[in-house]
Amino acid sequence: MSKPEFTPNEMMTIAASRALKNDDVCFVGIGAPSAACNIARLTHAPDITLIYESGTIGTAPDVLPLSIGDGELCDTALTTVPVPEMFRYWLQGGRITIGFLGAAQIDKYGNINTTVIGDYDSPKTRLPGGGGAPEIATSSQEVYITLAQSKRGMVEKIDFYTSFGHGDGGDHRQKLGIDTKGPTLLITDLAIWKPDPVTKEFTVVSLHPGVTRDQVQETCGWTVTFADGVEETPPPTELELATLRDLKARTEAAHKGA
Repeated sequence: MSKPEFTPNEMMTIAASRALKNDDVCFVGIGAPSAACNIARLTHAPDITLIYESGTIGTAPDVLPLSIGDGELCDTALTTVPVPEMFRYWLQGGRITIGFLGAAQIDKYGNINTTVIGDYDSPKTRLPGGGGAPEIATSSQEVYITLAQSKRGMVEKIDFYTSFGHGDGGDHRQKLGIDTKGPTLLITDLAIWKPDPVTKEFTVVSLHPGVTRDQVQETCGWTVTFADGVEETPPPTELELATLRDLKARTEAAHKGA
């Protein structure tokens, strides 16, 4: 039996979904994190609790939301609470096991920029901003990040600190009194990365099928560190691919008004 064909973006989304567990309470970012979280819910983690910033708890959307204000989230949620309650009781109360974020820029210590590219007062690009991501990054028990690799997105020094990761590395996070784990996983379209236990620099622990070390370095703005015994990410299964593609097809049809 031939193995199913898949794209790098599909591999990224499925690899990210596999990191989630059935008993996780996950604060979901819009975009790639939302796709990964819902694939987990539709495959191996049917009881995962998905929470969106608009206050929806236990949401189970049939299509991917365009934004946190998408009615699909509220319609399919177990309950919806006010945003202040969402942040104060659920997030800052330590009840979120995983904060799942995307990034426009990220550095090797997992610090995220979604605010501006270039100088803040005269930026090259004005980005959507942080929303609740800064609080998610500090108050979730741990943080997963997903993005497609490019030298523009993975940089030696981010232009603006929107969401704090491990700062300058080492114990910087603890020195600031932040007692959560911070970023523990980075999933890209080429590889899976985890922070070094001491330096907190993201290190490649697994390469996706067919990806070389040179490809990872060529699309990263810092000198990449590879773990001893780098593994190969298991390719998507037929079930995972079919679930993802069906979700994307339903989403596209819904957003076109079909």
